[in-house]
This record gives sequence, structure tokens and C-alpha cells, in this order.
Amino acid sequence: MQRLSKNIGGYRGETIGLSKILLEIDQAVAGKNWARDIVPLPSSTAAQPLNFIAYRRQTEFARNQVYISTGIHGDEPAGPLAALQLLQEDRWPAGAAIWLCPCLNPTGLMLNRRENVRGIDLNRDYRHFQSEEVRAHVDWLKQQPSFDISLCLHEDWESNGFYVYEVNPDQQTSLAGKIVEAVAKVCPIESASLVDNWPAENGIIRPKVNPAERPQWPEALYLITNKSRLGYTLEAPSDFPMPARVAALVAGVRAVLDLL
Repeated sequence: MQRLSKNIGGYRGETIGLSKILLEIDQAVAGKNWARDIVPLPSSTAAQPLNFIAYRRQTEFARNQVYISTGIHGDEPAGPLAALQLLQEDRWPAGAAIWLCPCLNPTGLMLNRRENVRGIDLNRDYRHFQSEEVRAHVDWLKQQPSFDISLCLHEDWESNGFYVYEVNPDQQTSLAGKIVEAVAKVCPIESASLVDNWPAENGIIRPKVNPAERPQWPEALYLITNKSRLGYTLEAPSDFPMPARVAALVAGVRAVLDLL
């Protein structure tokens, strides 16, 4: 599988029809044991409704609490498509409660740009909460229990393959190797030893971060500080065909779920 060489200076690939995807997500959970939370954002209007949307799948005897999010960067369309595919497949472990946020940046996805409509990178806003989207998300998170594991689905327009960040301050059993092993069956793995200025090995990055020293927090750092002590950020290579990128994210999530 070769790069498409479309992404020159930024993401130049396919876009998605967000309204259609969100409708299909609603249809995929209809009649099943999912609850939906909708919080209208302050800028929402009748002409252009903008909402924070999350889904909760509860089980009677949940052994694991799993959080999944995507769509925080508007130029990373494979994530919401991966969330849709996971919901349509409906292969959730019987003992897992799932919390899913399929579209954290609706205006960015509509504009096909990283930031929201006001030019804020939401994935740098989880310390100071300048954006209405992040404030709504954090308010919702505070009402949820702690998670055993968090998964944030992303894309990287510069990468030559899939890679994953692992944040694991308590040195729990690592799932990163199994994630990469599963994704390698459907998508190339990034082979560089330095990715986004972090040391990498076999597509795995284990950043050493001190939240107190970071002036800006991504979602993953907020989660590891407040909600979950084991977190993975999955990065699909967005200069590859869309089906491969979606398959990579689905395979990565599926690898974690199959280990629960």
C-alpha cells in the first residue's frame, strides 16, 4: 500500500458529510442498549444546530469501563467513520460498559480544518477550556465514572503509517504491541524512530509527560489526569486511502476490546 501523496502542507484528502454520519450513528444504536446525551452548544441555532453528543452503553455486570472519542480535529474524518463502523458491527464485549464521543469538533469537520470555527485547536484546550465544545465535553466527563482505559482516535496527515501513543503512568500491562499487531494486518505501520518529536519504536510512542509542566493539555492528558490511568491515542496515516485509515482505527479499537 502506497501513500497517495495528496497531503502537501496539510490534509488534502476526502471529507465526510457530517450530518449523514451522525444520522447513521443514531440509526446504528436505535433499539439497542445505548443511551444518548445531547448538550446544545451556546452558539447552536435552529438553522445550524451544534451539539455535544455522547453515547453510553451499559451492561448489568460491567467488568471494564471503556471510553472512546474521535472527531476532535476537523481534518481527521476517518475517526467518525470508524465510530460508525464499530456501532454498526455491534461486537462489544459482554462485560464492557462503553462511553463513545463520535464528534467532538462538529464545526471543524464541516469546514475540513483542524480547529473549530473560531480557530481554536480543541485538542490543546483541556487545561484552560476556552472553547464551548471542550467546556461541554468536560462538564459531561465530570458526570461519568472513571474509565479503565481511554481510546482517542486520530489521524496524522504527515505520517507514513499508523502509530499509537501510550500514556501509562502506573505501568499497567501494555496493550500497545497488540494494537500495532492488529493494525499491521490492514495498514502500514510507521517505522520512523522519531515521530512528532517523540522517540518511537515499531509504531509505539511512550511520551514522558508531566501535566503540571504542559501549558496546553490535549484530551488525552486531561483524561489521564482526571478519568483514566491508561490511555491510547491511535493515529491513522491520512495520506492513505480512506478505507485503510478507517480499518486501522477499527482494528486498533477491536484489539483492545478483544483483550478485555
